[in-house]
Amino acid sequence: MDNPASAGTKLHPRWRATWPEYLTCPAHAQSGRTGDRPSLARAPGVQPRWVSGLTTTLGGVLEVLDAAAVRRFAERAVTALGRHRVEIDQLNVYPVPDGDTGTNMHLTMVAARDELAVHSDDSAAPPGQAAGLLARGALMGARGNSGVILAQLLRGVADLIADGSAASVAASLAEGAKAARAAVARPVEGTILSVADAAAQAARDAALRAGSLADVVSAALAKAVRALALTTEQLPALSAAGVVDAGGRGLVVILDALVGEVTGEEVELPPVTGAAVLMDGPAAEEPPGEFGYEVQYLLDASEPAVERLRTALDRLGDSLVVVGGPQTWRVHIHVADVGAAIEAGVRAGRPYQIGVTDLAKQVAGRQCLDPDARGVVVVSAGDGLDAIFQAEKAVTVSANPSTAELLAAIRRAAAGRVVVLPNDPDTQAVATVAAGEAYHEGIKVRVVPTRSPVQAIAALAVRDGERRFEDDVIAMAEAAGKCRFAEVTRASREALTVAGLCRPGDVIALVEGEVHLIGDDLDRVCCDLIDRLLGGGGELVTLLLGAEAPEGLADVVTAHLAAAWPFAEVQCLTGGQPYYPLIVGVE
Repeated sequence: MDNPASAGTKLHPRWRATWPEYLTCPAHAQSGRTGDRPSLARAPGVQPRWVSGLTTTLGGVLEVLDAAAVRRFAERAVTALGRHRVEIDQLNVYPVPDGDTGTNMHLTMVAARDELAVHSDDSAAPPGQAAGLLARGALMGARGNSGVILAQLLRGVADLIADGSAASVAASLAEGAKAARAAVARPVEGTILSVADAAAQAARDAALRAGSLADVVSAALAKAVRALALTTEQLPALSAAGVVDAGGRGLVVILDALVGEVTGEEVELPPVTGAAVLMDGPAAEEPPGEFGYEVQYLLDASEPAVERLRTALDRLGDSLVVVGGPQTWRVHIHVADVGAAIEAGVRAGRPYQIGVTDLAKQVAGRQCLDPDARGVVVVSAGDGLDAIFQAEKAVTVSANPSTAELLAAIRRAAAGRVVVLPNDPDTQAVATVAAGEAYHEGIKVRVVPTRSPVQAIAALAVRDGERRFEDDVIAMAEAAGKCRFAEVTRASREALTVAGLCRPGDVIALVEGEVHLIGDDLDRVCCDLIDRLLGGGGELVTLLLGAEAPEGLADVVTAHLAAAWPFAEVQCLTGGQPYYPLIVGVE
């Protein structure tokens, strides 16, 4: 899987501290185990577990699942779901037209882990407290139908995990399965619910035989694997596609992480039937039907109000799941009438963090884009810049775009892997949000934090489609980081700067956002700026002439460069950007 961390590549030091989450911490990044396992009591007579796959013993066997073990399990589960995310995404079929099951379960588990991580690492705390934080994080960050069900599974586990003993863990798995089933308005067999029930029953049986904690969780995993295989026969849609249930597979991955924590063994789960060929399978992406919108929100409401809400929503659509309580709830439903679903929430209490996804567009987008194709989206301000970037086969979007506009541009790239060059610090945050939305549509987006169009030009110059995608992104980011940039404009108001007091109408030169020069002659300030930039070194100078650049400015600046810096290579381009007669890049 494309991952700069696993490939052994290094980020340029300039960007390491400010790298966007979607580049240095992608939702599917695989983090290794951190720290050594502490000294643990070993359970006598525990037999090695067996699940079809490669097994490696790494450490001791836990007798109880304490708070520290819950933390390590959460990290393991995040890593494992990230590793299997694409495989699980490709398994998804109707009746839950949520083609990002792996992604949604992974992101939900990330939210759960992060909630636990923000609290102090109190190893003496009861395991129920740590599990409760996991459940809370999953509830607040649940994505999609599968993520909401996972949150309720964790909630049930937290309620009965007690001291973390074998019997308590068995009881907690049973409670989790029961809670998840109760949360679904119309439970369907052959789904994650069936796999959870089977795992819970096996755990109870092992506990009744006075089995150890390792026996309990290993039995749960083994039975879950067998139950997962049966899902193909339980649902016609799965049988037609020749695959197992996606949510059930995700649960197996999570249970495997739990067994790995308890036993100290690592198991390579066997691949699931059909996952590698689903992209061409006609049944893999069945249309969502009459209920074409997924609506999710958090809700602050009382339990009686939520019961009334369940009844009201059940009449509006399908895939209804309501989890949480006693005061905060997560609501998920597929409907035709988005407004009615939200209004029902308003009548019940206070809905917030409302999200709506057009499932038909989501499925169509996944079907039409080439998952291996690469694209670039550049935020551009000026006709000249548009032409420059489009000549590099980039999709352009106007300056100061909304999340929706950037997302639309990402879709227009019609590629499964897209780089976004925001060219402005404020737009960078918008680009990161758009990248997250595109991720749910199966598009891998990386945001290279360019702050100026000259940095975007530098990044595009080193793009190489023969490299691994992540390596190419890093090369583009390093090129952008090595390009110093500056702008020349006129002050719009009086201000005290590091270069002194400037007044309205003064010509000012900003180097990477800071005012360095103030003057009254545009030509002189531009030439002085060039001297200051090249005084720190540089071989290539890029000049971008703005819409307000006076005639002759290019001749003055290029002549100065030829006389004072004859060994510098110069490219002078018409950018057409507003407000800035000249933008300079030095590499």
